[in-house]
Amino acid sequence: MKKLVREFEFTAEQLSAVRACAAALGITETTARLLYARGMTTEGKMRAFLNPSRSHFLSPFLMKGMREAKELLTQARDEEWRVALFGDYDADGIGALAVLSRAMRMFGIEPYLYVPERAEGYGMSVAALDKIFDEFLPDLIVTVDCGISNADEVEYAKEQGAYVIVTDHHELPDRLPDCITINPKLKDEYPYDNLCGAGVAFKLACALIGDKAFELVDFAALSTVADSVPLTDENRDIVAEGLKRIEKRPRPAFSALLGKTSEVTAQTLAFTIAPRINAAGRMGDAHAALALFTTENEEAISALAEKLNLYNGERQRACDELYAQAVEQIREEGAYGNVVMLAAENWNAGFVGIVAARIAEEFSRPALLFVRRGDMLRGSARSVESVNIFEALKACSEYIEEFGGHAQAAGVNVTAENFPRLKAALDEYIGAHHGREDFASKLYVAGEGEDHVRIAHELALLEPFGIGNRRPLFTLDVSRLDAAPVKPLSPHLSMSAGGLDFMYFNGAKELKFLRSDLKKTVVYEYNLSRFRGKEYLKGFVRAVLPAGGGDASPEAFENTLRALRGEPVAATATTEETDAFLVLARSECAYGLAAVCYDAHTLASFPSLAGVPVEVFRLASGNTENVVLYAPDEGCDLSAFRDVVFLDRPPALAVRTGRANVVVNGDLIGYGGLCRLSAAREDLLAVFAALRTGADRVTGATYAEAAKRCDGLGFSAEEFIFALAVFEELGLVSLEEGRLRVFRGKKTELTNSQTYNAVLRLQELQ
Repeated sequence: MKKLVREFEFTAEQLSAVRACAAALGITETTARLLYARGMTTEGKMRAFLNPSRSHFLSPFLMKGMREAKELLTQARDEEWRVALFGDYDADGIGALAVLSRAMRMFGIEPYLYVPERAEGYGMSVAALDKIFDEFLPDLIVTVDCGISNADEVEYAKEQGAYVIVTDHHELPDRLPDCITINPKLKDEYPYDNLCGAGVAFKLACALIGDKAFELVDFAALSTVADSVPLTDENRDIVAEGLKRIEKRPRPAFSALLGKTSEVTAQTLAFTIAPRINAAGRMGDAHAALALFTTENEEAISALAEKLNLYNGERQRACDELYAQAVEQIREEGAYGNVVMLAAENWNAGFVGIVAARIAEEFSRPALLFVRRGDMLRGSARSVESVNIFEALKACSEYIEEFGGHAQAAGVNVTAENFPRLKAALDEYIGAHHGREDFASKLYVAGEGEDHVRIAHELALLEPFGIGNRRPLFTLDVSRLDAAPVKPLSPHLSMSAGGLDFMYFNGAKELKFLRSDLKKTVVYEYNLSRFRGKEYLKGFVRAVLPAGGGDASPEAFENTLRALRGEPVAATATTEETDAFLVLARSECAYGLAAVCYDAHTLASFPSLAGVPVEVFRLASGNTENVVLYAPDEGCDLSAFRDVVFLDRPPALAVRTGRANVVVNGDLIGYGGLCRLSAAREDLLAVFAALRTGADRVTGATYAEAAKRCDGLGFSAEEFIFALAVFEELGLVSLEEGRLRVFRGKKTELTNSQTYNAVLRLQELQ
């Protein structure tokens, strides 16, 4: 279950400082609280944050190795050396090559550019260096976004007669290359160590050509967003300045990728341009992306942009397929350890990082996906915010052939023999250094939304949002929501509450929960957009969570009826035995247990479940933290759990349980409502007669919704829902597009209904 976490809690003294800053700056206390919580604890810091500027940029010469690099490049220019630039195949590496190649030309050097394809592996290699020496014979090689972990390869380049300058931003290995090295993580006077590879290249450009380097800040901005580094301090200034340039004077390459996009934000760079640049590298054609950013020919730019669009479409389809295969493995193996590690021979190495990130987010734990080639597995690791995967890999390096990266992402190579050993070691290390809370799916909220228009305008000043400066989330407590698809069969919903219109993308699966009378908390972000001179404000829903209280009995009853269909299931335990099993399962692990019930009163019989979060109808995330699932929908998937315990015996298991250990309580706890139903022919005929005369009053997407809207036509909700389910199975009625149709004159027997027969069986067991 996703947990709501307050983004800030202040002492009285801090709150006084917040209010003073808010008054001085003329902003709401809400905005001032957000800024204070994010490290802007003075009026001056808040003002600087709200007004990002190139004037805040640090001197590049504070960075270790910068003066030496400029001196060597000056010598290379003056003596007409042959200079090669060596980059990486992702959006950061491509952006860094674009920045530094253009800066060098302005400086007076015409560089040779080399970007490896993904199949060659990350970073410098002897094979790649041999290609460069065969084709170009450089006197100097400068790396961007790589090289810090290539001490041996640097020595090889030097043996071939070339000087080397390494510019990189990745975590420092135990052994550094013996050459001029620029990396903000080195101990020096430079106070900010979170630049991306293109950010470092941009600082070198500033050292070489001064203010002219700001003509290249748009490339650095794109890479900064694409590489998921924190959008704080100098990164914030880089992105803000880059967005200004793109907005005012977009390069043909950016315009070609943006298409008809009217408003350019950090999110635009992250979700429109960056994926297309990365797609080229993932499809084995990084040169296409590099060519797009280094050519000025508009005809070529158009053709290259179209190629990248096609690559991105292929990438999306391939990633969806790989994700489905990965999830199937998780269903087989479970996801209740401290790490998810998967491998397959047929996966594309270019996509495993994307899917690993998706798995990590969904299951709230580090994920590593590998492609097996013979006895070697090459993979990508992605982590959750609270777990430094680089440090974890470093601690388990005895089982690793090669690795590199940073806190949230890394590349890893391991032998087939050591694969299970690495998995066990990572699981043990992460478990020893991180607690349950580190794996919880968290939503950080700023509080309840108010004064919507003003807050939305102030939050726009906090752009660009991203890592380290997350988009603020707000909450709204509601009961029933009149949510509806934006158009027929659309997965997206629209709704209104609390004086604000909402959009809930892919929220259709939550319709039953949204329309129930259960109390719930809507978690949302403000979205302020402009189109043709008009301003539009909406709340974009991020999650809707049970708040406790309220009534979901009609919806729960409907789901219980659906669970009746199919062959009866044999009981495996009594209530007492079930409770004892729950005690043991909870004591062993905080993950992997799902307890399922179909009646709200059932939980009272199981004191062992006190404190376990309760979710309604469906799971809010893929996280396998111990959970109680009440009245699950038919499509619920519990196959990633280790143990699935049915607290009240369903005559049929209507949820997917995979290879989980399934415990079924044989006592009929929670089925009193079903057992009290009248299955008498005359009683069902009375409901049918009411349906025939009152069909125009029966509207809704579900039986439960229809029952509430027509007050059951004078019958209880349970009687109405039961009868409607039976009649629909018999072909006597249909609930289509929200309206009831009654078919007259059709003869049939009640025993032709699965639901009717299941209720009879259940009542016979009483």
